[in-house]
Amino acid sequence: MRTAAEMTELFRRRGLKVTPQRELIFELLSSARHHPTADSVFAEARTRMPTMSLRTVYQTLNDLATMGELQMLDLGTGSTRFDPNTDIHHHLVCTRCGKVRDLYADFGALAVPDGAGEGFEVGAAEVVFRGLCVECKIHANKDRPEQGAGEWPN
Repeated sequence: MRTAAEMTELFRRRGLKVTPQRELIFELLSSARHHPTADSVFAEARTRMPTMSLRTVYQTLNDLATMGELQMLDLGTGSTRFDPNTDIHHHLVCTRCGKVRDLYADFGALAVPDGAGEGFEVGAAEVVFRGLCVECKIHANKDRPEQGAGEWPN
């Protein structure tokens, strides 16, 4: 992810308006270590700038995605996530808490099987692993009754 100053300059070069609201969004994204939703960016921005509008957040995120500075991700967690990491990578998604983590792994040449794609040309492929993050796995194991209690089938 570019720095807030780099994103500001990028917007200016493209003739897009740079406002204090957008500069705050750039700052929040440049320090993001997760895959925020528009709502989470909005909530954080409102704590520092109560006049921030959700529309401004969505427009700025969509502009950045169009420029290739963010990846829009639909990972089945309920809301589109915005990934500031534009490197080629995959994702781990916790099915309990919704946490998303980057995964760098080489799966070789992923391709559509012959005949299945009917001429479809693949431009990119992403692998998404779903399961439990470390925290949720620990929590789930603590919630599990002792063996023989009869509440969990084997």
